[in-house]
Amino acid sequence: MKAKLTFTLTIIFAILIVGCKQKEQKVEVEEVKIDLVNDVFPESEEAIRKTMDSIAQSVMDGDIARLISFHAYSPKFTEFKNGEPRNGGQENEEFERNVFGSVTEIVKFDMNDMQVAVFGDVANVTLHSDFQLKFGEDLAVVNEQISLLFVDTKDGWRIVHEHPSPLKQEENE
Repeated sequence: MKAKLTFTLTIIFAILIVGCKQKEQKVEVEEVKIDLVNDVFPESEEAIRKTMDSIAQSVMDGDIARLISFHAYSPKFTEFKNGEPRNGGQENEEFERNVFGSVTEIVKFDMNDMQVAVFGDVANVTLHSDFQLKFGEDLAVVNEQISLLFVDTKDGWRIVHEHPSPLKQEENE
């Protein structure tokens, strides 16, 4: 009798163990590969376009502090301008404060043929400027091809490199 009870309890215990044992489920996680060169990032592109609009508005409003806030000045900040050697954030900020702080009237401030290329947390913006700025009675016409390198920071997209160069004007015949 004792053997039957032991046998029965062993069978019941075995059934319980087998029944309670969870089946291993294999969960496959498909890795999403991002092609930084060819994939598009529409949300980031839209955010950068809005940033560019805000930059233009800060210039038109004469809000130099706001204009400066769109830069991520650090030892990594660089700028090429007028064929001169590279300069850094301090020189860029001083230049922008002096130039845009001296504008007395914005006659025209068009950013033509703008292209925004996002590469994850980095973006390159290229455009052709068609600016007409008055400094007192003097009119400055600025037609340049401009490259701006942006990085997505905790404060939003910020400029870390600028490179303007003259835009060749087509001759009217």
